[in-house]
Amino acid sequence: MPSGRVIASHGRRFVVQDGATSVSCVIRGRNADIACGDRVQYCIIQDGAGVIERVEPRTNLLYRSDGARSKRIAANVDLALLVVAAVPSFREELLIRCLVACEAAGIPAVIVVNKADLAQTDALVGHLQAYRALGYDLLVLSAQGDLSALSARLRDRTSVLVGASGVGKSTLLNALAPHARAATAEVSQALDAGRHTTTSARLIELPGGGALIDSPGMQEFGLDHLTADQLTQAFPEIRSRRGLCRFHNCRHLHEPGCAVLAAVQAGEIQPFRLHVYHRLLFRLC
Repeated sequence: MPSGRVIASHGRRFVVQDGATSVSCVIRGRNADIACGDRVQYCIIQDGAGVIERVEPRTNLLYRSDGARSKRIAANVDLALLVVAAVPSFREELLIRCLVACEAAGIPAVIVVNKADLAQTDALVGHLQAYRALGYDLLVLSAQGDLSALSARLRDRTSVLVGASGVGKSTLLNALAPHARAATAEVSQALDAGRHTTTSARLIELPGGGALIDSPGMQEFGLDHLTADQLTQAFPEIRSRRGLCRFHNCRHLHEPGCAVLAAVQAGEIQPFRLHVYHRLLFRLC
């Protein structure tokens, strides 16, 4: 069977790129366990359309889940670009959840602060220095300015754009790959939110080499697919103190001799990140 890479997903329909040929494909059965970026094998049926027969083994999969539902974002990626901005208002818990998902999937993440020209951005960059201290790369830029530092990161890699609606993902994509012609929209000042302009994931080849997967904007990022142990491992500041608490099953709530709580008191761990950890842990338990 011929093979190719999924470059777009529309519900139960997919576009598979096989060399210079793009084939519109469906799947057999009801299980649509396919993500943009997947390598698949397919067969041609009538009118040049195809049926996906097999998904080849993945190196990774970035997805979110809430209860019985899951949303596959991208597969086989080398880098995740988590785009944030000061306008609309920065949602730190969403960023934390995205970082946790990347950690759990083994995908390196870069926090991209867009809209550097806004006066509010300086305060956001100052706040995010704590994430740089955790080991995350931080890029501050404007989608309408110099993107050479970002382009260098993307060269010869498959990357995925992730972030809330309104932070400028589509504008970034258009600047990096003008042929993408992604729709953009203004941020609503009244609602302090952006409008969804990307409705499905698609993979765009970059002029300088590599590819970028554009994903729909999101307001929530469920992590119900993680175990409690995976969650702990996904927080670098908690992971690095594992085994230092008095009790081996410490949940870092109010237990005596807790190394994590001691680090919070010493100003070494952000209280809000520990708060989000507890929220996620309680949902999993």
